[in-house]
Amino acid sequence: MLLMDSMVDDAASPAPGRPRAAVVRDFAASELFERTFREGMELVEEVAAYLDGDGRRESKLLSRATALAYASESMALTTRLMQMASWLLVQRAVREGDMTAEAACAPRYRLSPLKPREEPSHPDLPIALIEHVVRAERLYERALHLDRRMYVDAEAEAPVNPVLSQMDRLAAAFRN
Repeated sequence: MLLMDSMVDDAASPAPGRPRAAVVRDFAASELFERTFREGMELVEEVAAYLDGDGRRESKLLSRATALAYASESMALTTRLMQMASWLLVQRAVREGDMTAEAACAPRYRLSPLKPREEPSHPDLPIALIEHVVRAERLYERALHLDRRMYVDAEAEAPVNPVLSQMDRLAAAFRN
């Protein structure tokens, strides 16, 4: 975790006086983002393949109560992964210039904290599903940490006051 924190500090840290949009642009251009994006999208594909293949076959062999728990866990897993994928795609849009860093700062793009969980909802769930849930939760928590560092902890852009801007220009003109 220490290595992760130092990588986050480099690309997604709010340095004093450093505007939020600059933090967002730096992160979007970083190797940390590239690795996180790749890992997130690979996990989305892996989970989709599992749920559509082996997971579907495994779920048909479960008892009624376990099948209900399986459906609930798989829906929660899919929702979590889609939220994370959406967040990653916003960061990629900033990286590729399809979205401004300022637009990416909008509250609608923030990740929500996960509700704390102790154990899977049923003891007889397939181990592969539980492994995917754990991996997705870890990756989501990492993305949530990055999101908070970049968008919540970083300084907001100071709004430009047009009157003060004009007064500064006039003062500079008369100083010369």
